[in-house]
Amino acid sequence: MRSVAVMLAVWLALSGSAGAVERIAALCDAAGARAAQRMGVPVEVLRAITRAETGRTLAGAHRPWPWTVNMEGEGRWFSTPEEALAYVRAHHARGARSYDVGCFQINYRWHGQEFASVEQMFDPNQNALYAARFLRDLYAEKGSWGAAAGAYHSRTPKFATRYRARFERILARLGGADLPAPSGVGSEPLAVAEAAPGPAPVQPLAIDGPLTISPPSGAVLGSTAGIHALPAGRPLLSGARGPLF
Repeated sequence: MRSVAVMLAVWLALSGSAGAVERIAALCDAAGARAAQRMGVPVEVLRAITRAETGRTLAGAHRPWPWTVNMEGEGRWFSTPEEALAYVRAHHARGARSYDVGCFQINYRWHGQEFASVEQMFDPNQNALYAARFLRDLYAEKGSWGAAAGAYHSRTPKFATRYRARFERILARLGGADLPAPSGVGSEPLAVAEAAPGPAPVQPLAIDGPLTISPPSGAVLGSTAGIHALPAGRPLLSGARGPLF
């Protein structure tokens, strides 16, 4: 991650477009605010999660970044969605399936089938809606936003506890305290097709070969827990129009 951060800093210096970078970074917070309102989740929770997942220092502030990929444990930031998709394409072609994408780092292996495409997974609005729904359901199960954040990351206690501590530190810096329970807990899943429109789509990601999703393991790591870990065993979203690849 350090080498990527250095490359990004060089790119920023050469481009002289700090304002443009700030606007890109703001996509995650804007999407999170829309998802928070729609899903009844405190916006501070989503702001903290996106920073825990993709945040780093930009223009002197800790900011999220939408074109982020964690590929099998190695995180990378990209300056454009096309670069992020090209990276995913190359690794998917070699057989990679466990990778997290977007503002809230949704895992392809466990949740990819709930989206119509990887491009849709990267879309800040779609990514945020999925994360907000997941967090709302986890709150209903766990009873607090801290515990929900830990489960969002992992069902393995030691990893969940570590992530929860990071989430709560970020939340405190953002001024989040005494946050209310989500409104509308227990409503029906939100269909992907109903999500708010996002940025202009990039070119479709074409990869030869069938999609394969391995069965969930007993100790799921990554940004979001496996499908087997969802409350009542139901999917978060519905309406995917077919396989992603």
